[in-house]
Order: sequence, then C-alpha cells, then structure tokens
Amino acid sequence: MSESYSITDLPYKIAVLCYLYDDQDQLLLLHRAKAPNKGRYSPIGGKLEAAIGESPHACAIREIEEEAGVFIKSNEIRLSGMLAEKAYFKDDSKTHWLLFLFEVKRPILHEEIQNMVFEEGTLEWVHVDDVEHKNIPDTDKKIIWNLVKQHRGGFFAVDIDCSKEPFTWEIKEEWTATDV
Repeated sequence: MSESYSITDLPYKIAVLCYLYDDQDQLLLLHRAKAPNKGRYSPIGGKLEAAIGESPHACAIREIEEEAGVFIKSNEIRLSGMLAEKAYFKDDSKTHWLLFLFEVKRPILHEEIQNMVFEEGTLEWVHVDDVEHKNIPDTDKKIIWNLVKQHRGGFFAVDIDCSKEPFTWEIKEEWTATDV
C-alpha cells in the first residue's frame, strides 16, 4: 500500500539559510523588502522545492545563485546547522519551520555579487560583530545568530518552541571546529 501526500499538506515549511562571509569577516545579509520578515535582516535563503525532489544542498546552491548571483560548487558549502521552529509567528500566522543552515567554506569576493538590490530587498555586507545590532528576527537575535557564531566551522541542531512566551529552545546536537 503506497501513501500519497502533497508537500503542502506537511506540517512544516522547509527552507535553507545561507551564510556567506568575505575575507574581512563580514556576513552577507538581505534587508528584506517583502514578507516574511519585511524590514528585517536575514541571511539569504528560501524554501525548498520539495515537490520536485530538491535536496537542502541543491536548494542552498540555487538560492545563493538566485539571490546573490554567486556560483557555488557543491563542495564549497557545508551543512552547519539544523533547526526546527515550532509555531513561529510570522505575518499573522503560526507556522512550523524546518531550516537547514549552510555555510560557504570560501570567502566571497564582493565583485562576485551580481546585484545588491533585487525584488526581495537589498544585500548588505555586515561585520559579524554588528549583526546582532541589526533588525533581525527575535529568534535570530536570542538564539540562532549566537549559535551560528559559536559553531562556525562546526555544527548545531536546535529545537525552538515559539508557542510559548517567552519561547524556549533546546540544543539537540553540537560540535565546534575545534572538536574535530
């Protein structure tokens, strides 16, 4: 007996976030012009095209190319984090998100960026020490960005429960580059 289902019926939205750094320890952020998180800063990324069988790695490479115009080879990115956000409140609705975080392993040259302004918003280079001072989403400010910084070159998995106020989180797995 085979089961058939639609990806739109799944309780999670599946997406990637991509962390691109230059050689001056700056992170490429998108100042969003559209929902979700309009007016806020976030790494580039987007929803997985699961209906066509797109993998998280393929989605990350596609999103980097679409949003930054940068061509990344599959061996130039690595999975650096995974998070599940339960009941994340965005744009007047609660959604569960399963997010795969990818880090580009090589520095990005500024001249590789095709367009700094496009329909999603404006790309900006922000020094890693200044990211938390930008208008980033609350879960990024309180949890995700700190984990990204602590585990750069490593990996973490975290569950975030946004159904509670204040939201709670639990790290499920982690290792740093020095643990290897």
